Amino acid sequence: MFTSCQRAVCLVAIAACMAQASAAPSAPVLEVKIAYLGFRPDPGPLLSNVIPEPEDAGLRGAELAIADSNSTGRFLNHRYSLQSHTADTDEQMLKAARELHADGLRLFVVNAPDATLQQLSEAMPDSLLINAGSANDELRTASCLANVLHTLPSRSMLADALGQFLAARRWNRWLLISGPTEGDQAYAAAIKRAAKRFGHRIIEEKPWSFDNDQRRSAQAEMPVFTQAADYDVVVVADERGDFGEYVPYHTWLPRPVVGTQGLTPTGWHKTVETYGAAQLQKRFETHANRWMNDRDFAAWIGVRSLATAITKLGITDARAIRRLSLSETLPVDGFKGRKLTFRPWNGQLRQPIPLVHPRGLVSNSPQDGFLHPTSELDTLGFDRPESSCRLSDST
Repeated sequence: MFTSCQRAVCLVAIAACMAQASAAPSAPVLEVKIAYLGFRPDPGPLLSNVIPEPEDAGLRGAELAIADSNSTGRFLNHRYSLQSHTADTDEQMLKAARELHADGLRLFVVNAPDATLQQLSEAMPDSLLINAGSANDELRTASCLANVLHTLPSRSMLADALGQFLAARRWNRWLLISGPTEGDQAYAAAIKRAAKRFGHRIIEEKPWSFDNDQRRSAQAEMPVFTQAADYDVVVVADERGDFGEYVPYHTWLPRPVVGTQGLTPTGWHKTVETYGAAQLQKRFETHANRWMNDRDFAAWIGVRSLATAITKLGITDARAIRRLSLSETLPVDGFKGRKLTFRPWNGQLRQPIPLVHPRGLVSNSPQDGFLHPTSELDTLGFDRPESSCRLSDST
């Protein structure tokens, strides 16, 4: 026990320390400016009553990540701010990006198609772009953009996640229905790759060539269309939602429907709640008044990955952040049960893939038993030997 004299001495010492601390000059504030660029092309006339993606998809995730980053950054005197721009055309997007670049911004989160992303990459080679909008596999295998990191899962990651689950269930005979759009064909190509990779057999592929609304005719037309040799599952490649919503319960054989409809692999979904995800979901719903989707999550974790790197480095230099991100020494917390890192060869964020139906989580891939020499997460998507990208070699 302290004597009264000792207590007095301690109180004087504490008061002196507090006075000295308050008199000491505070560290300068590190201003972190991040830009969000959003552009979703007009999908054209839809042939179904599909529920459209929110117009602010991606943007709300980036906004929430800025708020989250400021909650922790204030202890380090880091202040985060977001400048956002949503465009209707490529030209508007490039113009806005150049103006932001001229104002000194070098960190961008982009929700745009692959062609637009490539133009932005070429226009701002000294910047770091986070791809939160394009699932194109070409960006991860051949079109190796040196200043781009990818937080949205690629189509091959989604297809491999589905292929692993179907292999675990031994549903190995697939009827593939593919739509006519470029995105549908790319998704179908990823599905075919996954089938070959995990020992499945596509017994028949049927291209969807109808140009009518299925709301009134699905019950009559879809069973006839899905007649084929015996299959375990119907795999649908219909990213736009023209016909896929009408395949479940209308198949010739009573079989599950998977792919872009039915049981769906996705980067994020409302039903993901474990590992603290429920708290993220609640914060997002309070902020946006809707559910978080895969674009929102890709933008959110894109901003959070930048903040994680800046916290470690203490600077906002785009090249330094890129170098650290590709070093595999920067784990990012994404509420998915594992610390996530970027693949050093193509800049893709490794992450588990939820498999969901509209109101429930069914599973997460990678599935148990699918092993890899370095990371089981690299069983999803193009592995290092399958990609010509070597981004870490140019750091």
